[in-house]
Amino acid sequence: MPVLKNISTLYTCIDDGGQAEIHPIKNGVIVWIGETIEWVGRESELPEKYQSEKSFDAGGKMVIPGLVDCHTHLCFGGWRADEFEMRIQGRSYLDIAKAGGGILSTVKATREASEDELYEKAAGLLKEIQKQGVTAIECKSGYGLSLEDELKQLRVYKRLSEETVVHMVSTFLGAHTIPPEFKENRKGYIDLVINKMIPAVAQENLAEFCDIFVEESAFTIDEARTIFEAGKKHGLTPKLHADQLSSGGGAELAAEVGAASADHLEQISDEGIKQMAEKHVVGVTLPLASLYTQQPYLNCRNLVDSGVEVAVATDFNPGSAPTFDLPLAMMLTCNHGRLTPAEVLKGATIYASKAINRGEQFGSIETGKSADFLVIDADNVNEWMYHYKGSRMEFGFLKGKQIN
Repeated sequence: MPVLKNISTLYTCIDDGGQAEIHPIKNGVIVWIGETIEWVGRESELPEKYQSEKSFDAGGKMVIPGLVDCHTHLCFGGWRADEFEMRIQGRSYLDIAKAGGGILSTVKATREASEDELYEKAAGLLKEIQKQGVTAIECKSGYGLSLEDELKQLRVYKRLSEETVVHMVSTFLGAHTIPPEFKENRKGYIDLVINKMIPAVAQENLAEFCDIFVEESAFTIDEARTIFEAGKKHGLTPKLHADQLSSGGGAELAAEVGAASADHLEQISDEGIKQMAEKHVVGVTLPLASLYTQQPYLNCRNLVDSGVEVAVATDFNPGSAPTFDLPLAMMLTCNHGRLTPAEVLKGATIYASKAINRGEQFGSIETGKSADFLVIDADNVNEWMYHYKGSRMEFGFLKGKQIN
């Protein structure tokens, strides 16, 4: 029954109050048994029965819940470093696509890679991500765009979830874009997603969410609604890439279909914000995508002040967000999304867990939750975000086991 002591401030981030309420405990203590938190409180109030248990020393530093990255594209073939230079030189998305880049170039590389090759790459990336203090991660398909290649990506995630200690959640993103072989047969591809892909994903229990890129250049509102209906029949909960490049009603659709989250939202409408708040849809900001594509950042302040819970994630992918630095995404959300450090901490912990329907399992430090927490070398959450030096994790615990 280990005990973590000598904590300057313990930010529990429980799901009470608003975005800024992170429920700090001065001189806090955490007690856990196996993978589960047993007791949380002030050191002066530690029950006698825990006094003589094995203890770890936080060194007078702050402690936070393990970070949750609730939007990534972890499994993919190849990279797209050449596009980085092209964007800097002012080339548009269409220019890059015409030159053989964009999502479809990653689709080609992913199709050419074997499942084992994709697994080895994703497993290596996941080890690096864990070093950032990420203890839970959502992973999407969407770079296969054929029945076998979508299943291939999702099987990689299933293997990883069985072999890693990190909490993993898988999402089917077959409706990412139209693959080249269906360029002149859009309806044919949507039929494939609905009648072949979704049933196969459900049969193998490879995902619990169905995500769709709802955008003028991807899938329409009506197409997405039809795909979501099919997904729901097979037990897949909706998620959306919504309103990234244009205000196309993605947020409103997320509210209509009962999505767990709507992600991106840089061009969200006032009505979309209102409906997401009413239906308790979590909004996910992805500032690293704005950083790399030189596009406007989401003004998260508008969402939070209207009652939308905002999570922060990386959107890690080989094209528009080729970094998995979640603390960097948090800092950018402070500077460009107009949220305070406390608000972004809640966004990368309990609200991120709610965006993947795991709010009862992890994302906060409280009795009964998974024993996932990090010792951060900072005086407080404001100083951590202000003096940015990466995760600044000294060490931590994931499912009760020490990580460094």
